Amino acid sequence: MEVLRGSAAVAAGVVTESQLRGPNWVRVLPDTYVARGVELDLRVRSVAAFRHVGANGVLAGWSAAELLGVRAAPHDAPAEVVVPAAGRRVHQGLVLRRDRLRRRDVWLLDADGRRRPHADRSRVLAEGGVHVTSPERTAYDLARREPGLVRAVVAVDAVANACRIAPSAVLDVAVRNRGARGITRLPRVVDLADAAAGSPMETRLRLVLVLAGLPRPTVQHPVLYDDARTAVWLDLAYPEQRIGVEYEGAQHAGVEGLVRDADRYTRLVTAGWRMFRYTKQDVLRGPERIVADLRRALRPPRCT
Repeated sequence: MEVLRGSAAVAAGVVTESQLRGPNWVRVLPDTYVARGVELDLRVRSVAAFRHVGANGVLAGWSAAELLGVRAAPHDAPAEVVVPAAGRRVHQGLVLRRDRLRRRDVWLLDADGRRRPHADRSRVLAEGGVHVTSPERTAYDLARREPGLVRAVVAVDAVANACRIAPSAVLDVAVRNRGARGITRLPRVVDLADAAAGSPMETRLRLVLVLAGLPRPTVQHPVLYDDARTAVWLDLAYPEQRIGVEYEGAQHAGVEGLVRDADRYTRLVTAGWRMFRYTKQDVLRGPERIVADLRRALRPPRCT
């Protein structure tokens, strides 16, 4: 195991106390150790937080999302655990919450991230498994707690896409938790969400357009190459106007990416598409220009 609860591991004979104090383990929380050399990313920090709190804890928020396979957490996201009682000491990088969770809200994951029946709880936890909030509950919690509307939609898009759930599932959880803090904005978040979104920055690009009052674009629109009988997928599109809008991330860098994109965009332009391509810098620091570009492009041509 790469993460250990020290006292439990010593009692089980996995390691000795002197080994835990040696060069092969790093103490990250009281009585909680990570093997030296293991990157302290959100997944590892979350598992460590779960070991620290104990088997009655449930990973939630971005911690749950990470363990569920969602790769969209902010770089500074803390480990987050729902605990049955308050009064635990606060530690930097760890958020403890008291909240009401129903059985359907909690999944048991084994060390490989696969869901297991609750009947196997003791064995799975002993072998490195964890409790996490379900995808629906995770999206619900992030939707009501993320600061700002845009970040909330980004979170719901990411969980819905990775876990193959409908954004509307967030509202089903809200119905079971009437009166909970933050739920009044959930209908707006769900209305703006789209499970087809391919990345957080694609979501942000879409929201730049929609929140400025432009028509809602189609997400992940397929364009068929008739000659090759293959299709490309546009991040965003206005099919009737043959306008495509794409976010250019790191995957487009490098010689291979440039060559692939050159052929792709040549084919699209030849097929009559007008393509608009934007970077992270454009989305975060120049949204007004994006809106102006697309507003002009969508304007009906003047009659002559």
